Amino acid sequence: MLYLVPTPIGNLKDITLRAIEVLNSADLILAEDTRTSSKLLNHLGIHQPLTPFHQHNEHQVLAHLLDQLKSGKKMALISDAGSPGISDPGFLLVRACIKNNISIESLPGPTALIPALTNSGLPAARFCFEGFPPLKKGRQTFFTAMAKEERTIILYESPMRLLRTLKDLITYFGPLRQASVSRELTKIFEETFRGSLEQIHEHFSRKTVRGEIVIVIAGTDYTPEQ
Repeated sequence: MLYLVPTPIGNLKDITLRAIEVLNSADLILAEDTRTSSKLLNHLGIHQPLTPFHQHNEHQVLAHLLDQLKSGKKMALISDAGSPGISDPGFLLVRACIKNNISIESLPGPTALIPALTNSGLPAARFCFEGFPPLKKGRQTFFTAMAKEERTIILYESPMRLLRTLKDLITYFGPLRQASVSRELTKIFEETFRGSLEQIHEHFSRKTVRGEIVIVIAGTDYTPEQ
């Protein structure tokens, strides 16, 4: 059995009781970064075996993990924060488990995109999540296509690339398109700034940006009166 276990994106109290139960009973916990996950597991008093599973080794260790799962081992996959497989490792292992008839359970739990969306003030009935924008190849094509999207758009971004991405959004979406940027969600210095893309760029250009970033952008169907 493979369990996909979401972990807190900031506040450690956001772990579910079921997640703690599954982690305590797992024969092996697969972690994106064992150093980061060890802090959470130690905080929870969980001392199950821990092994790295990330984008740099997932192809190499996949066959070995499948052999263990086939032998009856119970594994839990966690990422550094949030739900495994959402802009984090997980897809490759899940696909292999399905192909090999290994049972999978995905637990509900923390993910950054939903709280960023619901506190943005933008329509949440219909939205698309696009993860991180391309760094180089395909970046222009990506933003050109997204500028025509009718639904609310959610992007992830790193603090070091936030201003560059906001500039690109202004170029392709226009300076007046409404948006929201959330950072450090559920942490002490949590911040959400709402307004036009131009206003948001001006705000974040005046400060040092830290923490994980979620950008929520109004779709073409949105008008402020909605």
